[in-house]
Amino acid sequence: MTHPHWSNTPGYKRLFTDIYGYSPAIARFGSHICIPARLVAAGRSKFIILNYMPMFAMKNKVQLIGNLGADPEIKNTETGKKLARLSVATSENYQNAQGEKVTETQWHQVVAWGKTAEIAEKYLFKGSEVVVEGKLINRSYVDKEGNKKYITEVQANELLIVGRKGD
Repeated sequence: MTHPHWSNTPGYKRLFTDIYGYSPAIARFGSHICIPARLVAAGRSKFIILNYMPMFAMKNKVQLIGNLGADPEIKNTETGKKLARLSVATSENYQNAQGEKVTETQWHQVVAWGKTAEIAEKYLFKGSEVVVEGKLINRSYVDKEGNKKYITEVQANELLIVGRKGD
Protein backbone atom coordinates (compact mmCIF):
# COMPACT_ATOMS: atom_id res chain seq x y z
CA MET A 1 0.00 0.00 0.00
CA THR A 2 1.35 3.42 -0.89
CA HIS A 3 1.53 6.39 1.43
CA PRO A 4 -1.41 8.79 0.85
CA HIS A 5 0.99 11.53 -0.34
CA TRP A 6 2.71 9.36 -2.96
CA SER A 7 1.94 10.50 -6.46
CA ASN A 8 2.35 8.75 -9.78
CA THR A 9 2.98 11.95 -11.72
CA PRO A 10 3.35 10.81 -15.39
CA GLY A 11 6.16 13.24 -16.27
CA TYR A 12 8.31 12.14 -13.35
CA LYS A 13 7.53 8.45 -13.89
CA ARG A 14 8.69 8.84 -17.49
CA LEU A 15 11.83 10.69 -16.36
CA PHE A 16 12.82 8.00 -13.84
CA THR A 17 11.97 5.19 -16.23
CA ASP A 18 14.37 6.73 -18.75
CA ILE A 19 17.11 7.15 -16.11
CA TYR A 20 16.75 4.03 -13.98
CA GLY A 21 14.93 1.56 -16.23
CA TYR A 22 11.82 1.25 -14.08
CA SER A 23 9.02 3.47 -12.87
CA PRO A 24 9.02 4.20 -9.11
CA ALA A 25 6.39 5.90 -7.05
CA ILE A 26 7.32 9.51 -6.36
CA ALA A 27 6.36 11.28 -3.14
CA ARG A 28 5.06 14.80 -3.41
CA PHE A 29 5.02 16.91 -0.25
CA GLY A 30 3.92 20.47 -0.86
CA SER A 31 6.31 21.91 -3.43
CA HIS A 32 8.87 19.08 -3.17
CA ILE A 33 9.36 15.76 -4.89
CA CYS A 34 10.88 12.99 -2.75
CA ILE A 35 12.71 10.03 -4.23
CA PRO A 36 12.04 6.74 -2.44
CA ALA A 37 14.81 5.78 -0.01
CA ARG A 38 15.53 2.53 -1.88
CA LEU A 39 16.88 4.59 -4.79
CA VAL A 40 19.15 6.50 -2.44
CA ALA A 41 20.33 3.31 -0.70
CA ALA A 42 21.06 1.71 -4.08
CA GLY A 43 23.35 4.62 -4.93
CA ARG A 44 21.15 5.80 -7.76
CA SER A 45 20.55 9.23 -6.33
CA LYS A 46 22.39 11.59 -4.01
CA PHE A 47 19.31 13.59 -3.08
CA ILE A 48 16.08 12.63 -1.43
CA ILE A 49 14.18 15.89 -1.86
CA LEU A 50 13.97 17.71 -5.18
CA ASN A 51 12.17 20.96 -5.90
CA TYR A 52 8.86 20.25 -7.57
CA MET A 53 8.23 21.96 -10.87
CA PRO A 54 5.58 20.75 -13.30
CA MET A 55 7.08 19.55 -16.61
CA PHE A 56 5.17 22.17 -18.59
CA ALA A 57 6.80 24.96 -16.53
CA MET A 58 10.37 23.94 -17.39
CA LYS A 59 11.42 25.96 -20.41
CA ASN A 60 15.20 26.34 -20.38
CA LYS A 61 16.55 24.67 -17.27
CA VAL A 62 19.79 22.76 -16.71
CA GLN A 63 20.84 20.83 -13.61
CA LEU A 64 24.31 19.31 -13.45
CA ILE A 65 26.10 17.36 -10.73
CA GLY A 66 29.79 17.11 -11.39
CA ASN A 67 33.33 18.01 -10.46
CA LEU A 68 35.39 21.07 -11.35
CA GLY A 69 38.26 20.33 -13.72
CA ALA A 70 40.17 23.46 -12.68
CA ASP A 71 39.95 26.33 -10.22
CA PRO A 72 37.28 28.88 -11.20
CA GLU A 73 38.50 31.60 -13.54
CA ILE A 74 37.43 34.92 -11.99
CA LYS A 75 37.16 38.25 -13.81
CA ASN A 76 35.79 41.64 -12.90
CA THR A 77 34.02 43.51 -15.69
CA GLU A 78 34.54 47.21 -16.40
CA THR A 79 31.24 47.89 -14.64
CA GLY A 80 32.50 46.11 -11.51
CA LYS A 81 30.40 42.97 -11.89
CA LYS A 82 32.14 39.68 -11.03
CA LEU A 83 32.25 36.80 -13.54
CA ALA A 84 33.27 33.21 -12.77
CA ARG A 85 33.97 30.62 -15.47
CA LEU A 86 33.81 26.98 -14.40
CA SER A 87 34.62 23.79 -16.26
CA VAL A 88 32.41 21.02 -14.86
CA ALA A 89 32.78 17.31 -15.68
CA THR A 90 29.85 14.92 -15.45
CA SER A 91 30.37 11.18 -15.82
CA GLU A 92 28.12 8.28 -16.73
CA ASN A 93 29.00 4.62 -16.13
CA TYR A 94 27.58 1.67 -18.03
CA GLN A 95 28.50 -1.80 -19.27
CA ASN A 96 29.17 -2.23 -22.98
CA ALA A 97 28.17 -5.26 -25.07
CA GLN A 98 31.38 -7.06 -24.02
CA GLY A 99 30.50 -6.63 -20.33
CA GLU A 100 33.24 -4.07 -19.70
CA LYS A 101 32.62 -1.06 -17.47
CA VAL A 102 32.75 2.14 -19.51
CA THR A 103 32.87 5.68 -18.13
CA GLU A 104 31.90 8.56 -20.40
CA THR A 105 32.77 12.07 -19.26
CA GLN A 106 31.16 15.21 -20.65
CA TRP A 107 32.64 18.68 -20.03
CA HIS A 108 30.33 21.65 -19.51
CA GLN A 109 31.32 25.31 -19.56
CA VAL A 110 29.50 27.23 -16.84
CA VAL A 111 29.39 30.98 -16.22
CA ALA A 112 28.24 32.62 -13.01
CA TRP A 113 27.68 36.32 -12.36
CA GLY A 114 27.49 38.56 -9.29
CA LYS A 115 26.91 36.87 -5.93
CA THR A 116 26.98 33.40 -7.52
CA ALA A 117 30.43 34.20 -8.94
CA GLU A 118 31.58 35.40 -5.51
CA ILE A 119 30.49 32.08 -3.97
CA ALA A 120 32.38 30.19 -6.69
CA GLU A 121 35.50 32.28 -6.08
CA LYS A 122 35.38 31.79 -2.32
CA TYR A 123 34.41 28.11 -1.99
CA LEU A 124 35.15 26.21 -5.22
CA PHE A 125 38.44 24.74 -6.40
CA LYS A 126 39.67 22.01 -8.73
CA GLY A 127 38.00 18.71 -7.80
CA SER A 128 35.07 20.30 -5.92
CA GLU A 129 31.80 18.43 -6.37
CA VAL A 130 29.09 20.91 -7.24
CA VAL A 131 25.44 21.03 -8.23
CA VAL A 132 24.76 23.69 -10.87
CA GLU A 133 21.31 24.95 -11.76
CA GLY A 134 20.84 27.42 -14.56
CA LYS A 135 19.94 27.81 -18.20
CA LEU A 136 21.61 27.21 -21.55
CA ILE A 137 23.03 30.24 -23.30
CA ASN A 138 24.13 30.27 -26.95
CA ARG A 139 26.43 33.03 -28.12
CA SER A 140 28.91 33.73 -30.87
CA TYR A 141 32.08 35.75 -31.32
CA VAL A 142 34.71 36.42 -33.97
CA ASP A 143 38.18 35.01 -33.22
CA LYS A 144 41.55 36.65 -34.02
CA GLU A 145 41.57 35.08 -37.51
CA GLY A 146 38.14 36.53 -38.31
CA ASN A 147 36.23 33.23 -38.00
CA LYS A 148 32.85 33.23 -36.33
CA LYS A 149 32.73 30.82 -33.37
CA TYR A 150 29.66 29.54 -31.55
CA ILE A 151 29.52 28.63 -27.86
CA THR A 152 26.89 26.92 -25.73
CA GLU A 153 27.35 27.30 -21.99
CA VAL A 154 25.34 27.06 -18.80
CA GLN A 155 24.56 30.33 -17.06
CA ALA A 156 24.37 29.35 -13.39
CA ASN A 157 21.81 30.96 -11.14
CA GLU A 158 22.41 28.56 -8.22
CA LEU A 159 25.42 26.59 -6.97
CA LEU A 160 25.35 23.92 -4.28
CA ILE A 161 28.75 22.84 -3.00
CA VAL A 162 28.53 19.14 -2.24
CA GLY A 163 32.15 18.45 -1.33
CA ARG A 164 35.46 17.52 -2.84
CA LYS A 165 35.90 14.21 -4.65
CA GLY A 166 37.63 11.79 -2.34
CA ASP A 167 36.67 13.59 0.90
